[in-house]
Amino acid sequence: MKTRSISHLSPSEIEAAFAHQADEIAQLKQQLDWLKRQLFGRKSEKVLADNPAQSSFFDEGETLTLPAETKPVKAHTRSSQKLRRDSDVNDDGLRFDETVPQQIIDIPAPELQGADADQYELVDTKETCRLAQQPGSYVVLRFRRQVVRHKTTQTIKDTPAPGNVLEGCYCDVSLLAGLMVDKAVYHLPLHRQHQRMLDSGITLSRATLINWIQKGIELLRPIAKAQWQHILQSKILAMDEVPIKAGRTKGAGRKPGHMKQTYFWPLYGDSDEVAFTWSNSRGMLHAQAQLQDFTGTLLTDGYAAYTKTVEQLNQYEQQIVHAACWVHMRRGFEKALDSEPQAAQQALDIIAALYRHEKHIRHKQLDLADIHAYRQQHSEPLVTDFFRWVYQQRQRTDLLPKSPFAKALHYAHERESQLKVFLSNPALPMDTNHLERALRVIPMGRKNYLFCWSELGAEQLGILQSLMVTCRLQGINPYHYLVDVLQRVALHPARDVIDLTPRLWKQKYNQNRLVSDVKILTSQH
Repeated sequence: MKTRSISHLSPSEIEAAFAHQADEIAQLKQQLDWLKRQLFGRKSEKVLADNPAQSSFFDEGETLTLPAETKPVKAHTRSSQKLRRDSDVNDDGLRFDETVPQQIIDIPAPELQGADADQYELVDTKETCRLAQQPGSYVVLRFRRQVVRHKTTQTIKDTPAPGNVLEGCYCDVSLLAGLMVDKAVYHLPLHRQHQRMLDSGITLSRATLINWIQKGIELLRPIAKAQWQHILQSKILAMDEVPIKAGRTKGAGRKPGHMKQTYFWPLYGDSDEVAFTWSNSRGMLHAQAQLQDFTGTLLTDGYAAYTKTVEQLNQYEQQIVHAACWVHMRRGFEKALDSEPQAAQQALDIIAALYRHEKHIRHKQLDLADIHAYRQQHSEPLVTDFFRWVYQQRQRTDLLPKSPFAKALHYAHERESQLKVFLSNPALPMDTNHLERALRVIPMGRKNYLFCWSELGAEQLGILQSLMVTCRLQGINPYHYLVDVLQRVALHPARDVIDLTPRLWKQKYNQNRLVSDVKILTSQH
């Protein structure tokens, strides 16, 4: 093994080389610690505060003395019966609503059927409930259409078949909505749904299922576009990006192709609506195209593309105020706990105090005027002290530029003005946690279907997720929504397509929604 000789170096050069190696070793240790935490450690960033009033089980403390005045407490006696809640429908504690189908199974008493049946009489009945499941429940609807002949003219007429969402297709709207909900809401890939159909005795090709879903999503595209346009009218808009592999590059020679890295750019408006727009890159051109008609406050993480996008759009007389997320800024100090435990903990304590004030605001349900006054009185002094502390810490000469703590300080200092926007805007949250919760469907989906085979498929998945996630935020059953909208969209005026978005559909059509044929037949029986 070749070794590098340092005999020709001066003492100052040797000292500099050792310092450089020590810096590299420290960075590698930090990367190794991060990797160990991702694989084996705790991923939550929540601060676990010790309760000073709680003593350790193994510590020998002082002998506890009972207070002088004691109050007798009645001893607890265990009841032989379960406590029944108001929502329970039986003594077993099973809870369900009226939409769950029920089947009554009568069990006769053997005493009423024997030789001594005349010695017994029925006085009451008892019920025992069990929750059951029918695996892969599919139904074939056979529409028997009568054919008639006119007695005089001898002309033959047949009754037309009921209309279908996909013309010339034997996929009922109930099946189409079920495929979409299983894919987007429950993250069940199509190949697993296809296997479930085969196990249930249904023979279909997987390409047929893909074709059905693609046609159904195209019917929903105008609705998703109308929802996206309404989101851009929000005064506060949260934006982020999340990766998804879609499409495949062509291989060269024996080198195989690979999946492309593309991105969803979710937008969260102030009416609890989400739009998952798709782009084949993480560049700012897509962000500029999505925010062309937006005027208000844009809340994002610290990605530099958002800052450049806001600067360029404001040059075209748009009025966009850029706000930064405090949780993303806090994450840097949380990662620096191992290298700078005392200083990093000091930053986390200040941020925790800010969030205690936000918790008080939510608990009291203050209006905007009171929120602004409360933040000015309690939060603004903490924010001022925090950035003063950041400036002082950055003057330290013992901090390496690439250390986690130095990076966290630099991140906070560069975004000071963006992090202070919430103090002047009472309607603005401190973070993008609401958006992070909404976009979790994409990482959850990646763990199941891994990727989208084509770029068009990724775009259509974004359309479907825009409506499904919004249904969840609006408290709507996604399946009921799709069954109604897929039948209604062909008859609804195009100028009023905004009425079919989940936000307005809940107000106008939820109480009298359209149902599928299989639902009608089930209710009749």
